[in-house]
Amino acid sequence: MAATPAAEPPHPDIDRPDVDRPHVDRLELVDVLAALGHPVRLEIVRRLASGTEAFCGEVVPDLPRSSVTHHLRTLYESGVITRRPAGRRLYLALRREDLELRFPGLLALVLD
Repeated sequence: MAATPAAEPPHPDIDRPDVDRPHVDRLELVDVLAALGHPVRLEIVRRLASGTEAFCGEVVPDLPRSSVTHHLRTLYESGVITRRPAGRRLYLALRREDLELRFPGLLALVLD
């Protein structure tokens, strides 16, 4: 009898439901600025700035998985990005409209 392959451990960002994303009225400037204040997270945001949803492997620099998880969680919990699990992939998108509504001009300053 053939052994079944071992299941990969769950990805913390994929297996968390997308329910704790702050509503636009609850976005806090200090949280958004803290999230954008790290060079890796700022680079992720710049890569998502085109406005299209992207697979996390396309926008996250080559880092250890624990670092990627930390940076994505920080961006997500601050309200800067959304994430959508699809099978084994995690798709990310910048909350451009929400951020512009709450903090007009902030993204333009950060992304230029």
